[in-house]
This record gives sequence, C-alpha cells and structure tokens, in this order.
Amino acid sequence: MIRFLLQRLLMAVLTLWVLSVITFVLGALAPGSPVERLLDQHADPAKIQALERQYGLDRPLPERYVVWLGKFLTGDMGISYRDQRPVAATLAERYPATAQLALGASLFAVLVGLPLGLIAALRRGSWIDSVATTMALTGVSVPAFVVLPLLLMVFAVRLRWFPVTYEREWWHLLLPAMALGSRPAALVARMTRASFLETLGQDFVRTARAKGLSWPLTVVRHAGKNALIPVLTVLGTSVGYMLGGSFVIERISAIPGVGPLSIMAVNERDYPMIQAVTLLGAALFIAVNLLVDILYGFLDPRLRATAPQR
Repeated sequence: MIRFLLQRLLMAVLTLWVLSVITFVLGALAPGSPVERLLDQHADPAKIQALERQYGLDRPLPERYVVWLGKFLTGDMGISYRDQRPVAATLAERYPATAQLALGASLFAVLVGLPLGLIAALRRGSWIDSVATTMALTGVSVPAFVVLPLLLMVFAVRLRWFPVTYEREWWHLLLPAMALGSRPAALVARMTRASFLETLGQDFVRTARAKGLSWPLTVVRHAGKNALIPVLTVLGTSVGYMLGGSFVIERISAIPGVGPLSIMAVNERDYPMIQAVTLLGAALFIAVNLLVDILYGFLDPRLRATAPQR
C-alpha cells in the first residue's frame, strides 16, 4: 500500500510539473502583452521596456520559467498584473468561498445521491425505482446554470427565503450548492443503483443471507463496501472539479470565489494569476483523487494486498 501511494505521489508531482510547463509556455506564447494591456499599446516604448524589465518579461523563456517555478515552490506566486497584489494573498481571500461552495455541493450530492440510488436498487422495478431513475436522468441532463435560476426564482424571488445574491452568510450558499451539486448527486445516484444491483447479485451476498444474516446488515456490512468503490470514483472526480472553481455558479450568485477571479485574469492577461489558479486547481483535483485511492484500500483489502505489485 505504501509503495502504491508513493507511486501515485510521484505521478502527481510529474503531472503537476508537466502542467506547469504547458501553462507557462501557453501564457508566454499567447498573442498580446500584459504590459501593453496595462500601459496601452500606444504608450512610450521606453515605458513598455522598463515595465517588461520589471516583470522579467525581457528574459529568455527557459530562464523565466526556472525563476518562476523556484519562487512558486517557495510560496511566492508572483505579483498580479491587474491589481499589483501578491497572487497568494488574493487566492487566500478567494479560495474559502469556493471551498465552502464545493463542500456544500458535495454534501448535497452524498446526502441526496446515495439514498436515492440505494432505494432505487432495493426497490428495483417498482414505481420508486422509476421515479428515482427519472430524477437522476433529469439531474444529469439539466446543467447547473439552468437549475440555479429556477431555484432562485422559487425560493429567493417568490418565497423570499434566500437572497438572490451571496451576502457573506453561510446559508446564502445553500441554493448555489444545491444547483452545483445537482449533477454530481444524479451521477452518484445512478452509480449507486448500478453498483448495488451488481453487488447484491454476487455469491458472497447470497452466502451471507443463507447463514441467517439479516437483510439490512447484509446490505450495509457485505454489499456496501464493495458497492461504494465506483461511487467514490464518481464523487472524487466531481469534488475535484468543484474545488477548482465553478465559474458560472459563482458569477450568477456574485460569490467572491476563484471563478470570477479566473475570468478577470484571462480578460486582463494576468498570467501569474492564471498560472497559480490552474496549478492549484490541478493540485486540489489530484489530492482529492489520491484520498479516494486511500479509501479504496480501506474498503477493499484486496487492493492493499495487490498494491505492491502495481
């Protein structure tokens, strides 16, 4: 298991390094210059050269990358071209809102998707199964940026239970979290149903029932661990994406998270901000999936036994 985790950590570091190279090179080769964006393209060439020298844009590309990577690894993500503030300080202010939104959406996906999928599996072929399957299909088909306006129209505009936009209170994130978590909840429900149906038909489940074990205990103790493995995969992927920032949801609800910040950075050619957001989003995604791999080992002892041979 330890060797398996070390291999995954090495792969994660290699992935992040390749991504840092791609992000840096694409930013450097993109048309236009952030200096011209700041000063205007018709500014005095001497001022443009001075500012390029200040930001190190006059150096060769490999040298710029090595300097940037060395500073990044020490926590210095550079200075934002847009507001002249340290990128790390800006992200420290923005990421908590995105993390709270992602956490709320993840809880919604688990609390809704798991019971819905389990009930559908246990009541296969019944009207409950049909309703649950229809709800899951609807959740997968309707995007979050359509669900959120509908929720706002009902609960914020008509019933006035919630504000239309985020006003720095945690419960103001409930509607955006429900909208963002609607598709992951549907995916979890569909995967839970399919996984439990497959697991409940296995021989070890029938053996447990033949030994006199009660049906609820059979489902929880024997079928549950095996059935949850593919569900964790779906949930881990969804959480990783949500932690990277939900651009549209944050923009609609005026949530001061990473999403609006990324859009502004792209519009302003704020390369240090773009690079930092991209790498941190990738690092969070990899970290979540590494945690999922660890949970695999606890749910299925066979993975712990075969991990050293991978």
